[in-house]
Amino acid sequence: MAFPDIGALFKGMSVTLREMVTPPVTIQYPEVKKPVAPRFRGRHELKRHDNGLEKCIGCSLCAAACPADAIYVEPAEQTDANRFSPGERYAKRYEINLIRCIFCGFCEEACPTGAIVLEHDYELSYYNRRDAIITKDKLLVPPPAPNRSTPRPMKDPGNLYAAIPPVKGGVEA
Repeated sequence: MAFPDIGALFKGMSVTLREMVTPPVTIQYPEVKKPVAPRFRGRHELKRHDNGLEKCIGCSLCAAACPADAIYVEPAEQTDANRFSPGERYAKRYEINLIRCIFCGFCEEACPTGAIVLEHDYELSYYNRRDAIITKDKLLVPPPAPNRSTPRPMKDPGNLYAAIPPVKGGVEA
């Protein structure tokens, strides 16, 4: 008959007793969201330039780099009258199937303009498969709001050098 290891028994009981007296860590989820790590890869976003144009030029490199084949890009030519992005082309249709996506970040690395970015949004639940296909209008970040603040007039600082006594003869003594 083998005897139990008393040291291991006390070690296991100490862990149990320590956890019994430690207060539980409960986060009230819908109201309080737990911060994620800076390298967390969540929901995709299509970014814009500061002037409001889309960064995506419809090159389809993100779709080529996706190992799960979750991205579909349909490029289209653009004119000066109908301009969406700074390049010759733009993404007429951009879709990501989040059921297939493995959130690897290869699309983000392959993008030459930095248009597609995996942000920190982790609330990705859907009731049907059709809602899991994110289209361009849901991916595209809204254009930046125009700066409507009126510039304040600068106050006249006056003569900044008034407090400095003039130097006699052009050379300090």
